[in-house]
Amino acid sequence: MDRSSKPSEAQELDLRPAETDALHELQLGIEHVYRAYGALLECHHELGGAMDRMADAEELLREAGHEERASTLRDEFLPSGAVDDRWTYELVDEFAAEFLPDITEFEQAVRDELADGVPHVTEREQQRRWRERADGWDAA
Repeated sequence: MDRSSKPSEAQELDLRPAETDALHELQLGIEHVYRAYGALLECHHELGGAMDRMADAEELLREAGHEERASTLRDEFLPSGAVDDRWTYELVDEFAAEFLPDITEFEQAVRDELADGVPHVTEREQQRRWRERADGWDAA
């Protein structure tokens, strides 16, 4: 079976172990930042759906004759923010506009400086080693 592959970009890099480890941790960190952003988006959508149900509950409470409870829901909870009177869309927008590009740019700059921009240096090295030891794998 012919399984040809490009040579691993990692084998062309001359990185010290501490540099490889630092790049790996930065890469994992960035992946976690994106996962956090996804969780923040999920929170935004879930809370939006919850607030829609609360708005429906306000109407139903009024229909059932519970004006005071309906008014409390309308006046205190529905217009309030999730964090410090900020709605979740504001948190999502701020994260996406400020933190996400800044940390991504930093990680890219470090990778450019240390590894000529090559991502996943540790994984590429592992891939190269595993392919070299595999029978029938032409790692050309």
